[in-house]
Amino acid sequence: MSFRARIAIAAAVAVALAVITASAVVYVVARGQLRAPIDQALERQAADLVSHPLPVFTPQGGDAYLGVHPEFGEARGYIQAVKSDGTVILPLDQKLTLPVDDEVLGIAGQRGASSWTEATVDGQHLRVFTFAYGPAALQVARPLTEVDQTLDRLRLLLLLIAAIGVAVAAVLGLLVSRAALAPVRRLRDTAERVTRTGDLSERIDASGRDELSSLAASFNSMLAALEDSTRAQRQLVADASHELRTPLTSLRTNIEVLASDRALPPDERGRLLSDVVEQLGEMTTLISELIELARAEQQTAEPEDVRLDLAASEALERARRNHPDITFSSSLDESVVNGVPSTIERAISNLLDNAAKWSASGGEVELRVSDGAVTVRDHGPGIADEDLPYVFDRFYRARSARGMPGSGLGLAIVKQVAEAHGGDVAAERANGGGTRITLRFSGRPQTVPA
Repeated sequence: MSFRARIAIAAAVAVALAVITASAVVYVVARGQLRAPIDQALERQAADLVSHPLPVFTPQGGDAYLGVHPEFGEARGYIQAVKSDGTVILPLDQKLTLPVDDEVLGIAGQRGASSWTEATVDGQHLRVFTFAYGPAALQVARPLTEVDQTLDRLRLLLLLIAAIGVAVAAVLGLLVSRAALAPVRRLRDTAERVTRTGDLSERIDASGRDELSSLAASFNSMLAALEDSTRAQRQLVADASHELRTPLTSLRTNIEVLASDRALPPDERGRLLSDVVEQLGEMTTLISELIELARAEQQTAEPEDVRLDLAASEALERARRNHPDITFSSSLDESVVNGVPSTIERAISNLLDNAAKWSASGGEVELRVSDGAVTVRDHGPGIADEDLPYVFDRFYRARSARGMPGSGLGLAIVKQVAEAHGGDVAAERANGGGTRITLRFSGRPQTVPA
Protein backbone atom coordinates (compact mmCIF):
# COMPACT_ATOMS: atom_id res chain seq x y z
CA MET A 1 0.00 0.00 0.00
CA SER A 2 1.36 3.41 -0.97
CA PHE A 3 2.09 6.10 1.58
CA ARG A 4 -0.50 8.32 -0.10
CA ALA A 5 -3.18 5.64 0.34
CA ARG A 6 -2.18 5.18 3.98
CA ILE A 7 -2.60 8.92 4.59
CA ALA A 8 -6.05 8.88 2.96
CA ILE A 9 -7.11 5.85 5.02
CA ALA A 10 -5.76 7.42 8.20
CA ALA A 11 -7.72 10.62 7.47
CA ALA A 12 -10.89 8.62 6.77
CA VAL A 13 -10.48 6.59 9.97
CA ALA A 14 -9.85 9.74 12.02
CA VAL A 15 -12.92 11.44 10.58
CA ALA A 16 -14.97 8.27 11.06
CA LEU A 17 -14.01 8.08 14.71
CA ALA A 18 -14.79 11.77 15.19
CA VAL A 19 -18.14 11.50 13.39
CA ILE A 20 -19.10 8.32 15.25
CA THR A 21 -18.24 9.89 18.59
CA ALA A 22 -20.13 13.08 17.75
CA SER A 23 -23.11 11.08 16.45
CA ALA A 24 -23.21 8.99 19.61
CA VAL A 25 -23.18 12.13 21.74
CA VAL A 26 -25.92 13.75 19.62
CA TYR A 27 -28.00 10.58 19.78
CA VAL A 28 -27.73 10.30 23.57
CA VAL A 29 -28.53 13.98 24.08
CA ALA A 30 -31.48 13.83 21.66
CA ARG A 31 -32.87 10.71 23.34
CA GLY A 32 -32.65 12.42 26.72
CA GLN A 33 -34.39 15.54 25.39
CA LEU A 34 -37.15 13.52 23.77
CA ARG A 35 -37.78 11.37 26.83
CA ALA A 36 -37.69 14.25 29.29
CA PRO A 37 -41.32 15.39 28.59
CA ILE A 38 -42.57 11.81 28.97
CA ASP A 39 -40.78 11.41 32.30
CA GLN A 40 -42.16 14.75 33.45
CA ALA A 41 -45.72 13.69 32.46
CA LEU A 42 -45.36 10.41 34.34
CA GLU A 43 -44.11 12.25 37.44
CA ARG A 44 -47.06 14.67 37.25
CA GLN A 45 -49.48 11.75 36.93
CA ALA A 46 -47.87 10.10 39.91
CA ALA A 47 -48.13 13.32 41.93
CA ASP A 48 -51.84 13.58 41.06
CA LEU A 49 -52.45 9.99 42.16
CA VAL A 50 -50.60 10.48 45.43
CA SER A 51 -52.50 13.70 46.24
CA HIS A 52 -55.90 11.97 46.14
CA PRO A 53 -57.18 8.70 47.61
CA LEU A 54 -56.98 5.96 45.00
CA PRO A 55 -60.46 4.47 44.47
CA VAL A 56 -60.49 0.68 44.36
CA PHE A 57 -63.74 -1.11 43.51
CA THR A 58 -64.52 -4.72 44.23
CA PRO A 59 -67.73 -5.86 42.50
CA GLN A 60 -69.63 -8.75 44.05
CA GLY A 61 -68.18 -11.89 42.67
CA GLY A 62 -65.60 -10.01 40.53
CA ASP A 63 -61.97 -8.88 40.65
CA ALA A 64 -60.98 -5.56 42.17
CA TYR A 65 -60.22 -2.72 39.77
CA LEU A 66 -58.96 0.86 39.97
CA GLY A 67 -61.36 3.68 39.46
CA VAL A 68 -59.03 5.85 37.39
CA HIS A 69 -58.42 6.53 33.73
CA PRO A 70 -54.84 5.84 32.54
CA GLU A 71 -54.84 8.42 29.74
CA PHE A 72 -52.31 11.28 29.89
CA GLY A 73 -54.29 13.96 28.18
CA GLU A 74 -54.58 12.74 24.57
CA ALA A 75 -51.78 10.17 24.94
CA ARG A 76 -52.48 6.54 25.81
CA GLY A 77 -51.16 5.50 29.21
CA TYR A 78 -51.22 2.57 31.58
CA ILE A 79 -51.51 2.28 35.35
CA GLN A 80 -51.62 -0.56 37.84
CA ALA A 81 -51.32 -1.14 41.56
CA VAL A 82 -49.18 -3.93 42.96
CA LYS A 83 -49.66 -5.25 46.48
CA SER A 84 -46.73 -6.56 48.47
CA ASP A 85 -47.97 -10.11 47.88
CA GLY A 86 -47.78 -9.59 44.12
CA THR A 87 -51.51 -9.02 43.49
CA VAL A 88 -52.03 -6.67 40.51
CA ILE A 89 -55.04 -4.32 40.29
CA LEU A 90 -55.81 -2.70 36.92
CA PRO A 91 -58.34 -0.10 35.75
CA LEU A 92 -61.55 -1.61 34.46
CA ASP A 93 -60.93 -0.84 30.77
CA GLN A 94 -57.16 -1.70 30.75
CA LYS A 95 -56.20 -5.10 29.35
CA LEU A 96 -52.37 -4.65 29.37
CA THR A 97 -50.49 -5.75 32.49
CA LEU A 98 -47.09 -4.23 33.26
CA PRO A 99 -44.31 -6.63 34.28
CA VAL A 100 -43.74 -7.08 38.02
CA ASP A 101 -40.39 -8.10 39.48
CA ASP A 102 -38.74 -8.19 42.90
CA GLU A 103 -37.74 -4.54 42.64
CA VAL A 104 -41.38 -3.53 42.22
CA LEU A 105 -42.43 -5.71 45.16
CA GLY A 106 -39.66 -4.20 47.25
CA ILE A 107 -40.95 -0.65 46.62
CA ALA A 108 -44.42 -1.55 47.92
CA GLY A 109 -44.82 -0.17 51.42
CA GLN A 110 -41.51 1.77 51.38
CA ARG A 111 -42.43 5.41 51.60
CA GLY A 112 -40.58 7.62 49.12
CA ALA A 113 -39.14 4.68 47.13
CA SER A 114 -39.33 4.84 43.33
CA SER A 115 -37.63 3.57 40.15
CA TRP A 116 -37.56 4.07 36.40
CA THR A 117 -37.59 1.14 33.97
CA GLU A 118 -38.38 0.33 30.36
CA ALA A 119 -40.35 -2.67 29.20
CA THR A 120 -41.77 -4.08 25.99
CA VAL A 121 -45.28 -5.52 26.42
CA ASP A 122 -47.40 -6.80 23.53
CA GLY A 123 -45.02 -5.15 21.08
CA GLN A 124 -45.15 -1.77 22.80
CA HIS A 125 -42.03 -0.10 24.15
CA LEU A 126 -43.02 1.50 27.45
CA ARG A 127 -41.46 3.92 29.89
CA VAL A 128 -42.48 2.82 33.41
CA PHE A 129 -42.36 4.84 36.66
CA THR A 130 -42.87 2.85 39.86
CA PHE A 131 -43.42 4.55 43.24
CA ALA A 132 -44.67 3.65 46.71
CA TYR A 133 -48.32 4.29 47.53
CA GLY A 134 -49.26 3.27 51.04
CA PRO A 135 -48.88 -0.51 51.45
CA ALA A 136 -48.73 -0.98 47.67
CA ALA A 137 -46.73 0.18 44.69
CA LEU A 138 -48.20 2.12 41.81
CA GLN A 139 -46.86 1.86 38.26
CA VAL A 140 -47.63 4.39 35.58
CA ALA A 141 -46.38 3.86 32.01
CA ARG A 142 -46.50 5.55 28.64
CA PRO A 143 -45.56 4.23 25.19
CA LEU A 144 -42.33 5.47 23.60
CA THR A 145 -43.57 4.92 20.06
CA GLU A 146 -43.21 8.52 18.85
CA VAL A 147 -39.82 8.86 20.56
CA ASP A 148 -38.53 5.61 19.06
CA GLN A 149 -39.69 6.64 15.58
CA THR A 150 -37.94 9.99 15.92
CA LEU A 151 -34.78 8.32 17.22
CA ASP A 152 -34.85 5.81 14.36
CA ARG A 153 -34.99 8.65 11.83
CA LEU A 154 -32.22 10.48 13.71
CA ARG A 155 -30.06 7.35 13.82
CA LEU A 156 -30.50 6.83 10.06
CA LEU A 157 -29.66 10.47 9.43
CA LEU A 158 -26.54 10.29 11.60
CA LEU A 159 -25.37 7.12 9.85
CA LEU A 160 -25.85 8.81 6.48
CA ILE A 161 -23.94 11.89 7.65
CA ALA A 162 -21.14 9.67 9.01
CA ALA A 163 -20.87 7.75 5.73
CA ILE A 164 -20.76 10.98 3.70
CA GLY A 165 -18.18 12.44 6.11
CA VAL A 166 -15.93 9.40 5.81
CA ALA A 167 -16.17 9.44 2.01
CA VAL A 168 -15.41 13.17 1.87
CA ALA A 169 -12.51 12.67 4.31
CA ALA A 170 -11.06 9.90 2.11
CA VAL A 171 -11.27 12.10 -1.01
CA LEU A 172 -9.80 15.11 0.80
CA GLY A 173 -7.12 12.85 2.29
CA LEU A 174 -6.09 11.76 -1.20
CA LEU A 175 -6.02 15.36 -2.44
CA VAL A 176 -4.12 16.63 0.61
CA SER A 177 -1.66 13.73 0.53
CA ARG A 178 -1.05 14.36 -3.16
CA ALA A 179 -0.20 17.99 -2.48
CA ALA A 180 1.75 17.26 0.71
CA LEU A 181 3.79 14.47 -0.87
CA ALA A 182 4.67 16.41 -4.03
CA PRO A 183 8.19 17.22 -2.65
CA VAL A 184 8.65 13.54 -1.82
CA ARG A 185 7.69 12.58 -5.38
CA ARG A 186 10.17 15.12 -6.74
CA LEU A 187 12.78 13.67 -4.41
CA ARG A 188 12.00 10.16 -5.64
CA ASP A 189 12.03 11.20 -9.29
CA THR A 190 15.36 12.98 -8.85
CA ALA A 191 16.87 9.96 -7.09
CA GLU A 192 15.67 7.69 -9.90
CA ARG A 193 17.10 10.02 -12.55
CA VAL A 194 20.44 10.18 -10.72
CA THR A 195 20.46 6.37 -10.46
CA ARG A 196 19.55 5.99 -14.13
CA THR A 197 21.83 8.64 -15.61
CA GLY A 198 24.56 8.99 -12.99
CA ASP A 199 24.20 12.78 -13.29
CA LEU A 200 24.97 14.18 -9.84
CA SER A 201 24.26 17.76 -10.93
CA GLU A 202 20.51 17.19 -10.47
CA ARG A 203 18.90 19.37 -7.78
CA ILE A 204 15.46 19.67 -6.17
CA ASP A 205 13.57 22.88 -5.53
CA ALA A 206 14.00 23.32 -1.77
CA SER A 207 12.01 26.51 -1.30
CA GLY A 208 9.99 26.66 1.90
CA ARG A 209 10.59 26.16 5.60
CA ASP A 210 8.78 22.91 6.35
CA GLU A 211 10.27 19.49 7.07
CA LEU A 212 9.98 18.32 3.45
CA SER A 213 11.85 21.40 2.22
CA SER A 214 14.53 20.67 4.80
CA LEU A 215 14.70 17.08 3.52
CA ALA A 216 15.05 18.35 -0.06
CA ALA A 217 17.83 20.73 1.02
CA SER A 218 19.63 17.87 2.77
CA PHE A 219 19.26 15.73 -0.37
CA ASN A 220 20.70 18.56 -2.47
CA SER A 221 23.61 18.87 -0.04
CA MET A 222 24.23 15.14 -0.32
CA LEU A 223 24.19 15.34 -4.13
CA ALA A 224 26.58 18.29 -4.04
CA ALA A 225 28.94 16.39 -1.73
CA LEU A 226 28.78 13.31 -3.97
CA GLU A 227 29.36 15.47 -7.04
CA ASP A 228 32.40 17.10 -5.45
CA SER A 229 33.72 13.74 -4.31
CA THR A 230 33.22 12.19 -7.74
CA ARG A 231 34.84 15.19 -9.43
CA ALA A 232 37.80 14.98 -7.05
CA GLN A 233 38.15 11.25 -7.70
CA ARG A 234 38.07 11.74 -11.44
CA GLN A 235 40.59 14.56 -11.19
CA LEU A 236 42.80 12.40 -8.97
CA VAL A 237 42.66 9.51 -11.44
CA ALA A 238 43.36 11.83 -14.36
CA ASP A 239 46.25 13.54 -12.61
CA ALA A 240 47.67 10.24 -11.39
CA SER A 241 47.46 8.79 -14.90
CA HIS A 242 49.25 11.82 -16.26
CA GLU A 243 51.95 11.75 -13.59
CA LEU A 244 52.52 8.00 -13.90
CA ARG A 245 52.75 8.04 -17.69
CA THR A 246 56.15 9.75 -17.86
CA PRO A 247 58.04 7.59 -15.30
CA LEU A 248 56.44 4.43 -16.67
CA THR A 249 57.48 5.30 -20.21
CA SER A 250 61.01 6.10 -19.10
CA LEU A 251 61.18 2.97 -16.95
CA ARG A 252 59.96 0.79 -19.80
CA THR A 253 62.50 2.29 -22.18
CA ASN A 254 65.39 1.71 -19.80
CA ILE A 255 64.31 -1.86 -19.09
CA GLU A 256 63.95 -2.60 -22.81
CA VAL A 257 67.46 -1.28 -23.39
CA LEU A 258 68.83 -3.38 -20.53
CA ALA A 259 66.99 -6.47 -21.79
CA SER A 260 68.13 -6.06 -25.40
CA ASP A 261 70.93 -8.07 -26.97
CA ARG A 262 72.93 -4.92 -27.55
CA ALA A 263 76.19 -4.87 -25.62
CA LEU A 264 76.39 -1.90 -23.28
CA PRO A 265 79.46 -0.40 -21.67
CA PRO A 266 79.58 -1.10 -17.93
CA ASP A 267 79.26 2.57 -17.01
CA GLU A 268 76.19 3.03 -19.25
CA ARG A 269 74.57 -0.15 -17.87
CA GLY A 270 75.22 1.08 -14.35
CA ARG A 271 73.68 4.46 -15.15
CA LEU A 272 70.60 2.78 -16.63
CA LEU A 273 70.22 0.54 -13.58
CA SER A 274 70.57 3.57 -11.33
CA ASP A 275 67.86 5.36 -13.36
CA VAL A 276 65.57 2.32 -13.05
CA VAL A 277 66.02 2.21 -9.28
CA GLU A 278 65.43 5.96 -8.99
CA GLN A 279 62.31 5.80 -11.19
CA LEU A 280 60.94 2.89 -9.14
CA GLY A 281 61.51 4.94 -5.98
CA GLU A 282 59.68 7.92 -7.46
CA MET A 283 56.76 5.71 -8.48
CA THR A 284 56.67 4.10 -5.03
CA THR A 285 56.55 7.54 -3.42
CA LEU A 286 53.85 8.69 -5.82
CA ILE A 287 51.69 5.62 -5.24
CA SER A 288 52.14 5.90 -1.46
CA GLU A 289 51.01 9.51 -1.50
CA LEU A 290 48.05 8.68 -3.73
CA ILE A 291 47.01 6.02 -1.22
CA GLU A 292 47.45 8.55 1.57
CA LEU A 293 45.17 11.01 -0.23
CA ALA A 294 42.53 8.33 -0.80
CA ARG A 295 42.68 7.23 2.84
CA ALA A 296 42.35 10.80 4.08
CA GLU A 297 39.27 11.37 1.89
CA GLN A 298 37.62 8.33 3.48
CA GLN A 299 38.85 9.10 7.00
CA THR A 300 36.37 7.77 9.55
CA ALA A 301 38.51 7.88 12.68
CA GLU A 302 36.97 9.69 15.62
CA PRO A 303 38.81 12.91 16.50
CA GLU A 304 40.43 13.23 19.90
CA ASP A 305 42.51 15.71 21.85
CA VAL A 306 46.01 15.77 20.34
CA ARG A 307 49.12 17.29 21.87
CA LEU A 308 50.24 19.31 18.88
CA ASP A 309 53.71 19.90 20.29
CA LEU A 310 54.29 16.16 20.83
CA ALA A 311 53.08 15.31 17.32
CA ALA A 312 55.47 17.94 15.92
CA SER A 313 58.30 16.51 18.02
CA GLU A 314 57.75 13.03 16.57
CA ALA A 315 57.70 14.40 13.04
CA LEU A 316 60.82 16.44 13.77
CA GLU A 317 62.79 13.37 14.92
CA ARG A 318 61.83 11.52 11.76
CA ALA A 319 62.88 14.47 9.58
CA ARG A 320 66.28 14.60 11.31
CA ARG A 321 66.83 10.93 10.54
CA ASN A 322 65.77 11.31 6.90
CA HIS A 323 67.73 14.53 6.31
CA PRO A 324 70.96 14.35 8.35
CA ASP A 325 72.54 17.15 6.29
CA ILE A 326 69.90 19.68 7.40
CA THR A 327 69.89 21.50 10.73
CA PHE A 328 66.47 21.59 12.38
CA SER A 329 65.64 24.03 15.17
CA SER A 330 62.36 24.09 17.06
CA SER A 331 60.24 26.09 19.48
CA LEU A 332 57.35 23.94 20.70
CA ASP A 333 54.77 25.47 23.02
CA GLU A 334 52.47 23.00 24.70
CA SER A 335 48.96 23.09 23.22
CA VAL A 336 46.09 20.73 22.43
CA VAL A 337 43.93 20.54 19.32
CA ASN A 338 41.09 18.21 18.42
CA GLY A 339 41.78 15.89 15.52
CA VAL A 340 43.21 12.60 14.26
CA PRO A 341 46.80 12.15 15.55
CA SER A 342 48.18 10.18 12.60
CA THR A 343 47.00 12.65 9.94
CA ILE A 344 48.21 15.67 11.91
CA GLU A 345 51.67 14.14 12.31
CA ARG A 346 51.77 13.24 8.61
CA ALA A 347 50.96 16.84 7.63
CA ILE A 348 53.77 18.20 9.83
CA SER A 349 56.19 15.63 8.37
CA ASN A 350 55.28 16.73 4.85
CA LEU A 351 55.98 20.37 5.76
CA LEU A 352 59.39 19.44 7.19
CA ASP A 353 60.27 17.24 4.19
CA ASN A 354 59.28 20.00 1.78
CA ALA A 355 61.39 22.55 3.68
CA ALA A 356 64.37 20.16 3.74
CA LYS A 357 64.05 19.55 0.00
CA TRP A 358 64.40 23.26 -0.71
CA SER A 359 67.27 23.79 1.73
CA ALA A 360 70.89 23.51 0.73
CA SER A 361 73.16 21.04 2.49
CA GLY A 362 73.90 22.40 5.93
CA GLY A 363 70.90 24.74 5.73
CA GLU A 364 68.48 25.37 8.59
CA VAL A 365 64.78 24.58 8.91
CA GLU A 366 62.82 26.21 11.72
CA LEU A 367 59.77 24.58 13.34
CA ARG A 368 57.44 26.43 15.68
CA VAL A 369 54.25 25.29 17.46
CA SER A 370 52.15 27.91 19.22
CA ASP A 371 48.43 28.53 19.87
CA GLY A 372 47.21 25.61 17.78
CA ALA A 373 49.34 26.49 14.73
CA VAL A 374 52.43 24.90 13.17
CA THR A 375 54.91 27.12 11.30
CA VAL A 376 57.77 25.72 9.21
CA ARG A 377 60.36 28.00 7.60
CA ASP A 378 63.26 27.19 5.33
CA HIS A 379 66.08 29.41 4.06
CA GLY A 380 65.99 28.24 0.48
CA PRO A 381 65.31 30.19 -2.69
CA GLY A 382 61.64 30.78 -1.79
CA ILE A 383 58.50 30.35 -3.88
CA ALA A 384 57.97 32.56 -6.88
CA ASP A 385 54.99 34.91 -6.69
CA GLU A 386 53.31 33.27 -9.68
CA ASP A 387 53.56 29.84 -7.98
CA LEU A 388 52.22 30.84 -4.53
CA PRO A 389 48.50 30.40 -5.38
CA TYR A 390 49.05 26.85 -6.66
CA VAL A 391 51.58 25.24 -4.30
CA PHE A 392 48.82 23.27 -2.49
CA ASP A 393 47.20 21.93 -5.68
CA ARG A 394 47.59 18.26 -6.44
CA PHE A 395 50.53 17.41 -8.68
CA TYR A 396 51.46 21.06 -9.09
CA ARG A 397 55.19 21.57 -9.37
CA ALA A 398 56.85 24.91 -9.85
CA ARG A 399 59.08 25.33 -12.86
CA SER A 400 62.15 25.39 -10.64
CA ALA A 401 61.08 22.08 -8.99
CA ARG A 402 60.52 20.00 -12.08
CA GLY A 403 64.05 18.68 -12.03
CA MET A 404 63.85 17.72 -8.34
CA PRO A 405 62.45 14.51 -6.86
CA GLY A 406 58.89 14.56 -5.61
CA SER A 407 55.33 13.84 -6.67
CA GLY A 408 53.67 17.21 -6.14
CA LEU A 409 51.30 15.68 -3.55
CA GLY A 410 53.02 16.49 -0.25
CA LEU A 411 51.55 19.97 0.23
CA ALA A 412 48.20 18.81 -1.22
CA ILE A 413 48.03 16.30 1.63
CA VAL A 414 48.79 19.11 4.11
CA LYS A 415 45.90 21.15 2.70
CA GLN A 416 43.59 18.16 2.86
CA VAL A 417 44.47 17.53 6.51
CA ALA A 418 43.91 21.22 7.34
CA GLU A 419 40.48 21.27 5.70
CA ALA A 420 39.48 17.95 7.30
CA HIS A 421 40.16 19.56 10.70
CA GLY A 422 38.35 22.78 9.84
CA GLY A 423 41.61 24.73 9.60
CA ASP A 424 43.69 26.23 6.84
CA VAL A 425 47.24 26.37 5.53
CA ALA A 426 49.06 29.29 3.90
CA ALA A 427 52.45 29.80 2.26
CA GLU A 428 54.39 33.08 2.01
CA ARG A 429 57.84 34.40 1.20
CA ALA A 430 59.81 34.93 4.42
CA ASN A 431 61.77 38.04 5.23
CA GLY A 432 65.44 37.37 4.55
CA GLY A 433 64.67 34.64 2.00
CA GLY A 434 63.06 31.25 2.07
CA THR A 435 59.47 30.16 2.54
CA ARG A 436 57.20 30.16 5.59
CA ILE A 437 54.21 27.79 5.68
CA THR A 438 51.69 28.01 8.53
CA LEU A 439 49.22 25.21 9.31
CA ARG A 440 46.35 26.29 11.60
CA PHE A 441 43.71 24.12 13.22
CA SER A 442 40.18 25.26 13.94
CA GLY A 443 38.73 25.93 17.37
CA ARG A 444 40.23 27.66 20.33
CA PRO A 445 43.37 25.73 21.25
CA GLN A 446 43.60 24.54 24.81
CA THR A 447 46.78 25.45 26.64
CA VAL A 448 48.16 22.48 28.53
CA PRO A 449 49.63 23.39 31.95
CA ALA A 450 53.30 22.63 32.33
